[in-house]
Amino acid sequence: MELSFWEQKLPFEYPFTISNGRTKTHQHTLMVRLSLGNWEGFGEAPAIAYYNVTVEVMMEQLEKHRKVIEKFALIDPERFWHFLHHLFPNDPFLVCALDMAGWDLWGQMKKQPLHKLWNTVWHTQANADSGILIPPICDYTLGIDPIEKMVQKMKDHPWPIYKVKVGTDYDIEMIKALRQHTDKPIRVDANAGWTTEEALVKIPALALLGVELVEQPLAKENWEGMEQLKKQSSLPLFADESCVMEKDVAVCANYFHGINIKLTKCSGLTPALRMIQEARTLGLKVMMGSMNESVIGSAAIAQFLPQLDYVDMDGPLLMTALNGIGLNYSFENENGKIEPLIHFGLGVQYRPPFTK
Repeated sequence: MELSFWEQKLPFEYPFTISNGRTKTHQHTLMVRLSLGNWEGFGEAPAIAYYNVTVEVMMEQLEKHRKVIEKFALIDPERFWHFLHHLFPNDPFLVCALDMAGWDLWGQMKKQPLHKLWNTVWHTQANADSGILIPPICDYTLGIDPIEKMVQKMKDHPWPIYKVKVGTDYDIEMIKALRQHTDKPIRVDANAGWTTEEALVKIPALALLGVELVEQPLAKENWEGMEQLKKQSSLPLFADESCVMEKDVAVCANYFHGINIKLTKCSGLTPALRMIQEARTLGLKVMMGSMNESVIGSAAIAQFLPQLDYVDMDGPLLMTALNGIGLNYSFENENGKIEPLIHFGLGVQYRPPFTK
């Protein structure tokens, strides 16, 4: 195989802010390409300050290990992941980018989109009698802003489901204001920004405002608080920062109703497949979430849609530039309904970034 990689920087439409005042205006990302003959596979890993992940360090590691990666014989993507996992034991984001590219390349070689290689079916019509469900609708995320700005963002982007970032002293007022302008489902994500006492007060109030679920209400290590919260919560609680790797799934089953899997955090598509299976065995609901990936990473998430209960893959919706074609967020004139990806591998084609 031939390995190439580069840094990508895509701008957000609005500055993107989550709890504890973390704001960014652009998403810096490592892009990788694995080539074999006429086939090409693409992957990505966003740089996330919270996890101390930078593009510069990932690129240094790739250059250092370029030769051994290029010598690997891709005969099985799972075997490739195990090789990468041992090569970069402390770099799950980097492993994810290469694992994603490996799966994309493998799909090209096998002439199948990944969801078909995984023996899943992407239904476009539901049938209650036979238990056939269509994939979940993608939400649109509203980052933290003054209330009037958040209302304006909602008005500018009509959508069937919203995810709202919370973790402020005006969370309830924020949702009340948004509720005056939409009757659509609202999910909230505190990004570990509440104390136990805050959550016990806010969750019942949010339930009365028609909020659907809460992501990561407490700090990731606050297991005592989560035990109390799960017993009392009137809303489903989903683990995000608390559920990073495979080993976290079983632990989270005791404290949450569901998990939010992030491909970059868990180190790729290969472990994500196993995490879904374990979550189902434990009776957990499964969401797959975004780290503001571009079209490439979002297409990788989309390939899991037939296996998910909820999905948050709105990175390309939040940015003013794209780096690929083939990912349609409005199928059959329904916003948020992803058009089935029928092309091989990830199902999309990479392009140098272009303005929407």
